[in-house]
Amino acid sequence: MPVHQIDDPDDPRLDDFRDIRDRDARGPDGRPGVFIGEQGLVVEKMLERPGIVRRILVSEHRRGWLDDALTAAGRPDVDALVAPKSILQEIVGFEIHRGIVASGDRRPFDDRTLDETIPPRDRPATVLVCESIRNIDNIGSLFRVAAAFGVDAVVLSPDCHDPLYRKSLRVSIGHALSIPFARSRDWRADLDALGDRHGLHRIGASVTEGSIRADAVPADDRRHRVAIVVGSEFDGLSAVSTAACDALVRIAMARGVDSLNVAVAAAVLLDRFSAAERI
Repeated sequence: MPVHQIDDPDDPRLDDFRDIRDRDARGPDGRPGVFIGEQGLVVEKMLERPGIVRRILVSEHRRGWLDDALTAAGRPDVDALVAPKSILQEIVGFEIHRGIVASGDRRPFDDRTLDETIPPRDRPATVLVCESIRNIDNIGSLFRVAAAFGVDAVVLSPDCHDPLYRKSLRVSIGHALSIPFARSRDWRADLDALGDRHGLHRIGASVTEGSIRADAVPADDRRHRVAIVVGSEFDGLSAVSTAACDALVRIAMARGVDSLNVAVAAAVLLDRFSAAERI
């Protein structure tokens, strides 16, 4: 597909990108069926998924990046648009310092079920289960951590923040596009299904009485199919999640410190329990 120069801010091909912040504030309903990716690394991840990208818009000084990215992706059939920086910023409603933004089809991500997301029982698997993670940066960081430790799938409670939200996607460096995730529709039933139907050993991050130190779990007690369950760093795991876990572990910390950022905690536990091969 050719690259098109845009000089008219009323060009309808720019409609995906109008008033990004105001529409972001309304959540997925602000831009039904569409998500926005910002910065080069995220858009390159989008291009790795055939059929996901709708349009790419870059400022004139990023034309070289655009040509290289499209070539690397095999010149996909997407609208590739170049505009003066003044028009780009007028359309999106704020200054995009890196001059790169793209719109994508979110339907393939939203429609996945738990059973479609979890690897089959006959192979090793590591799953990250997130309960009530509502912070934009934390949900993005959790996907970045998941990628680093070979997580096969992420399961989100119904009230978790949207991992395809523009800022969360940026924090994840686009890994929310490459790691399969499913949003639970029935939290209690899905937690049970992780163990009963999918054969995952559910390990919950908890500082409650009855939890054991993560570094005290014997090496021969590691499982080839494991789900690490993490909750909000303020509230921790709910009673429902705690009851569903097969084991509760805590991270040994210095006296006087009782919690870690949830993404940091997930990284510590995944480093210890992930079944993925790593180098």
